[in-house]
Amino acid sequence: MDDQTSQNLKNSIDIDRFRLRNFIESLEGTDQLDVRNDKVDLADMAAIMQGNPKAVWFKNAGPEGAEVVGNVVGGRERLARALGVPKEAIVEELLRRLSLPPVLVELTREEAPVQQIVVTGDDIDALKLPAHLQHAFDGAPYISATVDFSIDPATGLSNCGLRRLMLRGPKETGVDLNAPSDLRAIYMAAQARGEKVPVAYVIGMHPIDHVAATMKQPGDELGLISSLRAAPMGVVKCVTQPVMVPADAEIVLEGYLDPAGYVEKEGPYGEYLGYYGGVKMNPVFRLTAITRRKDALFQTATISGSRMDLTDTSNLEALRTELNAWESLKSVVREPIAVYAPVSAGGSMSVRFSLRQRYPGEARSALHTVLGSTAAKHAFAVDPDIDIFNDQQFEWAFGTRFQADKDLIQATGVRLSPLDPSLHGAHTGTKAGFDLTWPLQHASKWELQIPVPPTYPGKTYPSLRAALEDGPKRFEDLMAATGSRDGREIVREMFAMKGIKRDELGQYFIASA
Repeated sequence: MDDQTSQNLKNSIDIDRFRLRNFIESLEGTDQLDVRNDKVDLADMAAIMQGNPKAVWFKNAGPEGAEVVGNVVGGRERLARALGVPKEAIVEELLRRLSLPPVLVELTREEAPVQQIVVTGDDIDALKLPAHLQHAFDGAPYISATVDFSIDPATGLSNCGLRRLMLRGPKETGVDLNAPSDLRAIYMAAQARGEKVPVAYVIGMHPIDHVAATMKQPGDELGLISSLRAAPMGVVKCVTQPVMVPADAEIVLEGYLDPAGYVEKEGPYGEYLGYYGGVKMNPVFRLTAITRRKDALFQTATISGSRMDLTDTSNLEALRTELNAWESLKSVVREPIAVYAPVSAGGSMSVRFSLRQRYPGEARSALHTVLGSTAAKHAFAVDPDIDIFNDQQFEWAFGTRFQADKDLIQATGVRLSPLDPSLHGAHTGTKAGFDLTWPLQHASKWELQIPVPPTYPGKTYPSLRAALEDGPKRFEDLMAATGSRDGREIVREMFAMKGIKRDELGQYFIASA
């Protein structure tokens, strides 16, 4: 790339378009933001955010008077705003953006807002960050809204994910690398060689970036953020580590995972399924620098509790589940209609989808595929007449269209989330698929049609007798045929007629006709 092309790309970047602060400011004056101007102790922040349907902006948090924002993506409305589409179109829009080529433009330290202030050496103090105790039994305050960036030495590609940091001291934190992940695999390989793993933990990013960090897609995951933004993205090399990060972020913690291995206790912590995760042995993250904007906005995440539908993690997990389900459905179903992962179940434990079946067994094939391609433990298939986003309609379909001996499929001995408390410590469990669709041979029966208010379609006739002589009619048809706005007079007139009969569908006709 020549200098002119590079400069043109730099000029095409709006460095603050995807800044977290700008997104939060765009919510002011809406029903999506709870602004707290008064001083709030860090100890009280968790209770304010727990079960709050809004993003919360603390403008005077802790003794330092820090600005902190939390629960940013704890509602689908805010995710839709971030993407600029209606709630119903989020998944479709993300699928469209996944096909866009990434455009990454490397910026200098002077051009990157996230490196306006650089702290290294003895001045590093992670305990000055406004991290707070999030759940009553947590092992310490946590930095919870981080996106970590690393490089896979085997491929040279960037890897990113969402992981928390437990405060341990000014220059070190605990991490959680127990669950299967790319970073865990990278760390285990490096540890075997006795090598450090350079990592940058980014705090304060646009909602789109957090969506990208949850996804598993082939290729460079830093580029994935650019694709989902649908815009060129400025990146900058860390000051002390060979890792690239988004240049428009708020704060970056640079450092490395200590090669000593799983040597320190981390946790307990309120996990994303709404229960506590226990104390685990984990590696240590050692800081080598902290860089930030001059007016950096610290971000914290909502993760656990009894209102999972109002947490950051459940809403992000739901999007990931829906995207994976959509992509798998397209491979086995001619006409998928909609996909929904209930946020109240952590966004990953359950998924519903609707489809229009063309062939017998299509719904069963789809259930097997969705269960195999997502982390969901339960999958439900329904016909297009059911709104899967409506819990009342869904429960009605579950109660009236399902027979456990015929419509339940099970996959046993499969890997489930190790945080699923129903496993009681086991490593494998059972997934189940629920076929709530009508069998094709029965689907067209009139008894299975959903009753709706009459609309009185059809042509008019000079008399009730003329309508009946024209052929069998439903009572609705007879009212339309005579222009009746009552109906009782039709009953009276037919009672006086001779030869009125009814067929197996309950339609009226004159026997002689």
